[in-house]
Amino acid sequence: MTEFDLSLLQKTDLFSKLNQNDVRFVSSHTEVINLPKGKLLFSAGEKAARFYILINGEIRVFKKIDDSNSKESMREEDMAQFTSGDTIGDFDFARGAEYDAFAEANTDSQLIVFPNADQTLDSLAIEEPQIICNILISAIVMMTARIKSTNKLLLNNMSWVQDLHRRAYEDAGTGLWKQTLIADEIIGSLKDKAALIMLKPDRFKILVDSRGHSAGDEAMIKIALILKNICRRIGNGWALRFKSNEVGLIFNNCDAQQAKEIAELLASEIACMEEVPAIEGENKIEVFHFSATISWCIWPFDGSEWMALFQGNYANLLETCKAGGNTIVHFSPKEKGKL
Repeated sequence: MTEFDLSLLQKTDLFSKLNQNDVRFVSSHTEVINLPKGKLLFSAGEKAARFYILINGEIRVFKKIDDSNSKESMREEDMAQFTSGDTIGDFDFARGAEYDAFAEANTDSQLIVFPNADQTLDSLAIEEPQIICNILISAIVMMTARIKSTNKLLLNNMSWVQDLHRRAYEDAGTGLWKQTLIADEIIGSLKDKAALIMLKPDRFKILVDSRGHSAGDEAMIKIALILKNICRRIGNGWALRFKSNEVGLIFNNCDAQQAKEIAELLASEIACMEEVPAIEGENKIEVFHFSATISWCIWPFDGSEWMALFQGNYANLLETCKAGGNTIVHFSPKEKGKL
């Protein structure tokens, strides 16, 4: 697409809040079509799976009315007229509805189409769920500005929004939240004190190297289940996956004593994981027992800047694990101590 076309995308309600890179992603999944005079762009009853930006030409939108008083049983009633730069069908597209009218080219016309013929919104959501989630949230904002029944609209679409939110931030392998959720949502939800508890399973590379990636994947699923169960029991928290095998918990309204107890519970449950059956080495047979290194801290008492505290706690986790692991440490920029 040309820069001119890109600017047209950025002017639409659906894409106006996206950053430059996201708009480029959208533009890479659009196409330009030519619609001869008299041809229909869409018909009433069709699923609104795309929307259109008119580059040049003129599009007429009309309804067919059953009129028994007319000489012909059906008459056409004009609804709207679109010219260069106008967006067509975005409201129906945003609702995932069926068109209730027809769109016809009054003149030879050229339009930008999103998504293109080879894509659907669902397929794009698999590729870039966060971008599509942002577009759909923009769609809700756009719709609420156009109709009065805002509460009803949000209620009807709540499960849809929640599903997109989950797909955008959920780690597919474990079902834990991704680290991106911290910057996008969690930081803004932190209260007077919040615990950040990070965990790294010990000797994980030995497990993967000797038993394969499938054994590592299975172990991470079990660890994730432990995290999610603890999170559910305590409430007011998030279970997250930070890197490949670094995971953790964030709890609101959690003091140092509570954080220490949660860390100890977490270490205990990791140690109780079922051992991996005998692994044959070069000259011996080994059984893999699970243990973990845990580093925890309390915001804002251990550090007032969240991201600096997060990075420091993460570095402390890696350093402690490298030094031997199988321990719990409290991270503070001024003092680090084994508990």
